[in-house]
Amino acid sequence: MLSANPIQPVVLCGGSGTRLWPLSRSGFPKQFLCLVGTDSLFQQSVKRLMANGEDSGARSSPYIVCNDEHRFLAQEQLRELGVENATFLLEPVGRNTAPALTLAALAARDSGSDPVLVVTPADQAIIDGDGFRVVMDQAVEAAIEGSIVILGITPDRPETGYGYIKVASSNQAIAAVERFIEKPDEKAAQAYLDEGGYYWNAGLFVLKASVWLAALESFRPDILKASVNSWESKRIDGAFVRPGKEAFMAITGESVDYAVMEKCPGSAWPIKMLPLNAGWSDLGAWDAVWNVLAKDDAGNALQGDVLITESRNSLVHASSRLVALAGVENLVVVETADAVLVADRSRCQDVKHIVSLLNQQSREEHALHRKVQRPWGWYDIIDEGGRFKVKRIQVNPKASLSLQKHHHRAEHWIVVHGTAEITRGSETLLLSENQSTYIPLGKVHRLSNPGNIPLEIIEVQSGSYLGEDDIVRFEDQYGRNH
Repeated sequence: MLSANPIQPVVLCGGSGTRLWPLSRSGFPKQFLCLVGTDSLFQQSVKRLMANGEDSGARSSPYIVCNDEHRFLAQEQLRELGVENATFLLEPVGRNTAPALTLAALAARDSGSDPVLVVTPADQAIIDGDGFRVVMDQAVEAAIEGSIVILGITPDRPETGYGYIKVASSNQAIAAVERFIEKPDEKAAQAYLDEGGYYWNAGLFVLKASVWLAALESFRPDILKASVNSWESKRIDGAFVRPGKEAFMAITGESVDYAVMEKCPGSAWPIKMLPLNAGWSDLGAWDAVWNVLAKDDAGNALQGDVLITESRNSLVHASSRLVALAGVENLVVVETADAVLVADRSRCQDVKHIVSLLNQQSREEHALHRKVQRPWGWYDIIDEGGRFKVKRIQVNPKASLSLQKHHHRAEHWIVVHGTAEITRGSETLLLSENQSTYIPLGKVHRLSNPGNIPLEIIEVQSGSYLGEDDIVRFEDQYGRNH
């Protein structure tokens, strides 16, 4: 039975997942994707952490540390889980995991207690939830006693993509950490596997908030001071907590490992490791996704509308069209509405180079899907040309777009389903199915859904410039100012 010491789930949700393009994009990164199972990786992470301390009533609502631009994605996915009262700690820019964890520790300190922070990245898969819970309960008990506890993964291959943890004895249930090791070459990784006592570093940590802040002050007082400065100038908007932007940008970006964990062995800060054997994967690239998915007799992992013949050991993910493979082996084929990736399964790490090329060419495919989620619903770009763009737009019940205008485009709206309330200058219109209206260039307007069912419209834009940044917002219920 766990102690009644408060348990504070912390989900670090700042990853970009560039090696899982074209599904993962900067505007919709991998943690929000359903790659394994029916929940997103973020949702799975929250559910795992929320199970710890549930029986004793010691568990608090989660802290979600994420990028400001992803706040509505995270909030909506929590709503789908029925998780309420989460606190969103919003990073204005990415500064790696040490400042992110420090925000959570400072928030916990301000709550007036000293909870055990149970910290997980949002983008991992763990197949055995019960096994995870047992190990995490043990980790919490050790953290209550003042230890820093990390979870290590028993290696099953000479992996060169992970850091390693060397423990003093692998015969104990919980062992002192002897040292941390950077990503090794294949020869060294094989030697670690043969020798035993080495584990993969999964980035899963359990420790008291006070222990983290004190250890950070000991090893990296500069990061702590800058983080405190940012925290003291925070703004709170309901569930959203925004640290001071200028102060946060001055923080040195550093990982939890580099800033503190790797300095703990042999110091005044006891650091221990528990082995986790629960089907863990960081899903860092498409070959890792292939590893955890169910496969047919020929080793193929198939998702979506896929036909395959005389092909082996391949991953196919079809989002919007039929994808067919004939006579190939060891491929990754990922199809979305606006992009198709074909890669050798042994070269999946190279996908990040494709994303770099997209960035260099300023192509939208690096950031957004054709279908884009918004706090009020979503839009899907059906067609576009030199001076026109056609969107399918869905507005959630009782939701509203911002009061806005455009400098370079006019818009035609046709209601397909539901009821639309439209502000156009000083007018207010109520349109139902098959009715339409026109928004001239420069006219202040708003689209709202007053009903209890989703509103769907077709929008036809025309003008000299049709970029998403041609929006001047006057009022917005979601706090967007651009």
